[in-house]
Amino acid sequence: MKPFLFLIGVILTPDVRPASAPAALPPPSVNAGVYQCPMHPWIRSAKHAKCTICGMDLVLASTAGATAPAGVVALSAHIVTTIGVETAVVAPRALLRTVRVNGAIDDDDTQHRLISAWAEGRVEKLHVTSVGTSVTTGQPLLDLYSPELQAAQRDFLQLVRAGEIAAAALPPARERLRRMALSDLHIDDLIRNGIPTLVTTILAPAGGIVLEKSVYEGQWLKTGDKLFALGDFSRMWFQFEAYEQDMAWLRVGQSVEITTRALPGEIIVAPIAFIDPNFNEVTRTTKVRVVLANPHFNTTSGEAHRLFHRVLAEARVLVESPQVLTAPRSAILDAGMGPIAYVDLGAGHYEQRKLRLGRRGDALVEILAGLAETEQVVTQGALLIDAQAQLNREASGLDVPKATGPRGAADAPLPLRPPVAIQPAPLPPTTATTTATDPLFFLAQIALDAAGVLAADDFVGYQKTFPQLIAAGKLFPQLPTLALGGNLKEARRSFEPWSTAVADLLKPHKSTLGIKIFQCPMSPVLGKGRWLQRQQPAQNPFFGAAMANCGAELP
Repeated sequence: MKPFLFLIGVILTPDVRPASAPAALPPPSVNAGVYQCPMHPWIRSAKHAKCTICGMDLVLASTAGATAPAGVVALSAHIVTTIGVETAVVAPRALLRTVRVNGAIDDDDTQHRLISAWAEGRVEKLHVTSVGTSVTTGQPLLDLYSPELQAAQRDFLQLVRAGEIAAAALPPARERLRRMALSDLHIDDLIRNGIPTLVTTILAPAGGIVLEKSVYEGQWLKTGDKLFALGDFSRMWFQFEAYEQDMAWLRVGQSVEITTRALPGEIIVAPIAFIDPNFNEVTRTTKVRVVLANPHFNTTSGEAHRLFHRVLAEARVLVESPQVLTAPRSAILDAGMGPIAYVDLGAGHYEQRKLRLGRRGDALVEILAGLAETEQVVTQGALLIDAQAQLNREASGLDVPKATGPRGAADAPLPLRPPVAIQPAPLPPTTATTTATDPLFFLAQIALDAAGVLAADDFVGYQKTFPQLIAAGKLFPQLPTLALGGNLKEARRSFEPWSTAVADLLKPHKSTLGIKIFQCPMSPVLGKGRWLQRQQPAQNPFFGAAMANCGAELP
């Protein structure tokens, strides 16, 4: 992660004395022969001069902490106070997570009923005329003119008149009439009257609410034609789609708080009843079902309210895990080379740790390796400490580490307390046209860092990186205007056109800069937004964890 352009002058001003180091760490020294610009720290000179970009006087570069062990940053007490360093303890805690979802309230699919035509004929009159009508068992549905049904009645009457001779054939004939939608009451009336009817009233075999109507007066029906679809609203389903990253938190039986604009002010609480184990291959989501009583009891008003069919609803699933080793989410930095944190060693010394993370809660993250219980991690000012670490490496002639695997992956098992040193790797190769002092090089680094924090859903980190983006953009007036926005969604919508323009600008130099360009085929603003990364796999900054891997590397 590259240093902050607007604040680095505070860190590098020559009249700031470094803090005294503990006995185990050597005292810092000052390199009297290196001058650099406070606003553009990559502009350097062996003598006092002016910045070639902004014209400011170059100042003597402090190398506080340069002689400290690799991975350790030494800051004076004044700098620690200026940048507002805050720390928190690493400790076992319960992870709390709020999963917010959107879905719809539907009827109970297991109670659906289809009513179809039992015999061929013409609809003379329709008694149920509209969707939404409540139907009870035995209620008249329609009057059917059916010569086929009349012939079946005539055959049945002949068996009845035959008496004992046809007694064995009478039950099958009666059952045939039942299967042609005649009720026992109709059959008894037929036996008493002895006259087959040409027009028969068809009754509802089951009750419910009419969801679909597929029949009209005057329509000629064939056996098996669909007439009505009925649903049972005595209980309803709230269904929502859960993403893969949510599955570590969701369990059958967890309570869900449901709200809908159709019933303002009401909160319906019910447990998860079913989680579909089959994921959609396109959306990478699965359906989760919550069963709701209808009508439900409103605890606020003390009344029973009915739920409406197919209305939209929102829900919160409040989940809590058993105690695990955790650190605040604000302590984690990740610019695409894997998560890191800075541990307070005391006396202004901060050690960089490479981490392996587990689940992410609302405020805490599970630590699988890299930190030990009771250690203090930096939660405020970590980005500036990381910026100073980058300057220390550059000033001492060390190379900046680069990623050796996917984001968040570890090349080897990490101990709870890893060694202080973090092995550096060489910078991407440079040429005469794109060197470490070329603005293109630093534009790429800043764009990489910004994409990394957005992909990690870290709006606070993006706010801290934003001044660097503005400063880099001033050097390239052809780039779109960039706005911070008030939340993560607004920041991403402004960042997408800017990042796409940067990717197009740097594409001819990507091999020289050692960067990769990725494109999202469904980005929210442009539809084909592009961003920079150092390594595979794709980490989408326009969607973050919601669609982390949506995107492919461009050739």
